[in-house]
Amino acid sequence: MPAAATRTTSASARALTCAAYVSFVPIGIATVLLGPMLPTLSARWSLNYSQAGLFFPVQYVASTCAVGFSGVLASWRGYRFAMKAGLLLVAIGLAFLLAGPKWCAALCIAAYGAGLGLAVPAANLMVAAVNPERRSATLNLLNFFWSTGAVACPFLVAAVAKTQHISFFLLCVSGFSLTVSMGIALMGSGIVEPAATLDKGPVLSLIRANTHLFSILALLFFLYVGVENAFGQWMASYVKSLGTLTLATALATPSFFYASLTIGRMLAPALFRIFSETRLVQTGLLLACAGMAGLILSRALPGVVASACAAGFGLSYVYPITISLLSREFVSPRIGSLMFVLSNIGGGLLPWIVGISSTRFGTLKAGLFVPLLGCVMMYFLYLRSWPPSNPTANHSAR
Repeated sequence: MPAAATRTTSASARALTCAAYVSFVPIGIATVLLGPMLPTLSARWSLNYSQAGLFFPVQYVASTCAVGFSGVLASWRGYRFAMKAGLLLVAIGLAFLLAGPKWCAALCIAAYGAGLGLAVPAANLMVAAVNPERRSATLNLLNFFWSTGAVACPFLVAAVAKTQHISFFLLCVSGFSLTVSMGIALMGSGIVEPAATLDKGPVLSLIRANTHLFSILALLFFLYVGVENAFGQWMASYVKSLGTLTLATALATPSFFYASLTIGRMLAPALFRIFSETRLVQTGLLLACAGMAGLILSRALPGVVASACAAGFGLSYVYPITISLLSREFVSPRIGSLMFVLSNIGGGLLPWIVGISSTRFGTLKAGLFVPLLGCVMMYFLYLRSWPPSNPTANHSAR
């Protein structure tokens, strides 16, 4: 009987993990969709950079609110319910994105943003819970499936833009999300998921014990996602504004950024054997700064591609290492949730500032100095002396 129970648990873990993997492909597409779609949305309603940039806080404010609700929903109805609800919102938002006026598009962006906020934390926590002995490996693979969608998205948008079939593409991704949601809903009763619990441990005492380090990590989380979005999501619009490349080529350029981001994270384990975490992230941030500056100076395709790849490789190590530092210094999941909320706020705010700056100065070149400045700030934050990776030296504020 114990052997049968073990087999049942193992089968449930495999089924739930596979469901999360598949769900992260449309989630990856939806996460980065707004960037390559921005030229189409701007042309459709004659938006300036500042007006178009407002779509980013719409997506990320909705996502941030949903992230805060995701844990409550998962503890009430389970991880799968939060994932189903999130994927359903993604499907609805994508299906009607181009079906009405600008206010309708904003509602749709908020809908799929909220869907991402519900589904992503639930899927991550579920995969970690059902794979306790292979947590890092399965979460890395989950990130790979997200990256598959994120890398493919700009190429797919570029391809359908040439044939004027963007609405059909959105319906296909919507159908994919809906199918995955239905598949999760139709899982048999034999699939058992772990119970989700809300952490009620003290948070303020942990923060007060190391306010300085908490402030630095909070700023890093805020800046990183903001910088990645501000650079990657405006890249297609910037390359289109150069006037030297076709629309299809311009829309596809963010794929080089997201592909290099993914490849860099795949290479990270090998590089950790050669460099320390802080040295690797410092070097990466300098490379990212060079890539962002290079894009501002580029006008031809080789320079654009090289700059996008340099920025992606440079940024690839920053977020995982920052999360690693957070887990070493603060063990409370509620602090982790707070950091992810801050990263979502940065992810919506900095791209909007890019749009405002670009409209103010009449060129997207000016706006791209926003992520470049954010990258420089992260570099200086990482110049501090971080505590050593020593179990006895960490978590003193428990």
